[in-house]
Amino acid sequence: MEIERKFLIKKLPEDLSSYAFHDIEQGYLSREPVVRIRKEDDKYYLTYKGKGLMAREEYNLPLTKEAYEHLRPKADGKLISKRRYLIPLEGTKLTIELDVFHGDLEPLIMAEVEFESVEEADAFTMPDWFSQDVTNDRRYHNVNMVYGE
Repeated sequence: MEIERKFLIKKLPEDLSSYAFHDIEQGYLSREPVVRIRKEDDKYYLTYKGKGLMAREEYNLPLTKEAYEHLRPKADGKLISKRRYLIPLEGTKLTIELDVFHGDLEPLIMAEVEFESVEEADAFTMPDWFSQDVTNDRRYHNVNMVYGE
């Protein structure tokens, strides 16, 4: 089960270059159900996501580079390219995943925070550098951004 909230950002952290990051490329093979392929640095995945906005089923299966390259041209819509910074949230065990989008979705910047329970997600107070909670706004879910919705 994936439980996450999504946020738009007011400003980037000043020390962004000091955080670990992953370069991600992903595309979608299906919208319903959501089936995604992803290249994260030198690792490859096929992901199934169930219905829902803040909480939903998610299964990640490893792919080989060859399988990813075979499936990549079959992706619908545009491919998403982004750099994901991993920012520990001070005083908690949470990590902010800050996505800086490239290509067609530039200059979009969004943050995601994953939680262990819906109660923990509901109780979360966003840092002051976040601007707006877009968890329930379907336009900000990657699958919908690919299709231009």
